[in-house]
Amino acid sequence: MSMTGVTLSGNHTEGICCFGNAFLYGNDKNGIANIMSNTLKHTGLKHTALHGLHVASGAKMAGFAGYHMPIQYPLGVLREHLHTRQKCGIFDVSHMGQAWLIGDCQQRVATIAETVLPAEIVGLAAGRQQYTQLLNHQGATIDDLIVTKPSEHKYQDRLYTVVNAGCKDADYAHMQAHMDGVSIERLEQRSLIAIQGPLAETVLSAPIDGVQDLTFMRFKVFDWVTADGTATELWISRSGYTGEDGYEVSVDNAFAVEFTELLLQNPHTALIGLGARDSLRLEAGLCLYGDDLDTTTTPVEAGLLWSIGKRRRKQGGFIGASVVQDNIAHGVNRKRIGLHIDGKAPCRRGTDIYVGDSKVGKITSGGFGPSVGKPVAMGYIDTAHSAIGTAVTLLVRKKHIRAKVGKMPFVPHKYKR
Repeated sequence: MSMTGVTLSGNHTEGICCFGNAFLYGNDKNGIANIMSNTLKHTGLKHTALHGLHVASGAKMAGFAGYHMPIQYPLGVLREHLHTRQKCGIFDVSHMGQAWLIGDCQQRVATIAETVLPAEIVGLAAGRQQYTQLLNHQGATIDDLIVTKPSEHKYQDRLYTVVNAGCKDADYAHMQAHMDGVSIERLEQRSLIAIQGPLAETVLSAPIDGVQDLTFMRFKVFDWVTADGTATELWISRSGYTGEDGYEVSVDNAFAVEFTELLLQNPHTALIGLGARDSLRLEAGLCLYGDDLDTTTTPVEAGLLWSIGKRRRKQGGFIGASVVQDNIAHGVNRKRIGLHIDGKAPCRRGTDIYVGDSKVGKITSGGFGPSVGKPVAMGYIDTAHSAIGTAVTLLVRKKHIRAKVGKMPFVPHKYKR
């Protein structure tokens, strides 16, 4: 799934992009100027509340999922990537879809949501989040998303969701059609800012005391007073889409610039574009919707069975459950795998995977991994050839490049558990 030359995303709901699944490094590559020129011919692109800040910061902008979004800043994608791994990156992901699912009470909403989503939501503890998927009747993935069960008393009739930018209209329509007794309130008035990297806690806890107490996939509403004395809520989760420790902060559009500029006062922070987000998530082994997940891919094939609780696997009761249960019982014909590639040539999406003369799979995401200093890729391969260490070749421009099936992630996850 793509728009304006930019591949649409996104596992863990943050949304990322690349150009033709190729990462751009430095201040420019020949393709980016042409892409931007073509993009600027488009009309009707939406702006996030931080659009002016991006432009003022020298961002190279492009159309993405109907929004005019920053792809990179003067720092360049390579250095933005490494800055996030070493310090703290600030990402605007406000194009993502935020919404409340509202009903008579929170547990009733959770029960209804479980008829559509395969995750354990009824048993989810208050103040926790869960990664899950929307599935079709073939058990394949319409989208992936995050569902949150707020602990605050005022929100005890609802769940909070974040879905991928390019899928949000279809996602909400699908949910509304299949969730009788639940109303959907879209939160277009709120921005979403991701703060990622080893110094994320230090950066965010300076203005917002208490965020240091959150652990991975925890959620809490914090009160924040702006410079002019206005009180507002920040909805903060300890989560992200880079493999690093970090947070996602939902803030009212009216205060998004002030909040972001407050974070940027810390000398260890930098604005990071969507280009670096792609290379970061790929190194972390995280799926990109539209490439690594789509409407032909089941969660079991994608290696996401961990996101479906044991009770849900056994009892089913969600759309596509019979297919998922059959996958569990009898196995699948293909599996998502990581590829450790010889040499320095990146292998892109669509590259065929061979064992001997037999084509056994295809790369779905690939590029150069700045943190590991070599090409990284993931894709789907016939189950018979999916064992770690299996030698394969990749056909690139009529040349065979050697690789091995390897473990993911390519860099260790650093979530605060």
